Amino acid sequence: MADGVSSLEIGVLRHGDVTSLALRGPLVLGPPVDSLRGTLDNLVAHGENQIVLDISGINRLDSSGIGLLVKALQSTKGAGGTVKLVNPPKVVLQTLTMCRLLPLFEVYDNEADAIRAFS
Repeated sequence: MADGVSSLEIGVLRHGDVTSLALRGPLVLGPPVDSLRGTLDNLVAHGENQIVLDISGINRLDSSGIGLLVKALQSTKGAGGTVKLVNPPKVVLQTLTMCRLLPLFEVYDNEADAIRAFS
């Protein structure tokens, strides 16, 4: 990890057909968004379209991060899957609510419930 301010940590776990990504750090313009975009594009390109995003560790979110979340939802739905959000922090909930985007996402309190919802 770099300085913790500008880097986004992405942990990837597979649970059968579901891929879970645990995110820690800022989801903002630049390397953080580029890094997550690359990870998500790679997953969808390889047929992995059931994705759980544990965003409890996101400490900042800007319009680029919001755009990426919406794009991820669109690309997975286009491939027959979806993205489910787990435990979004207050700042993320407020931002998605303010942009009227929260209703687009299925939101869960924990990863296990989100993964179970795929079956």
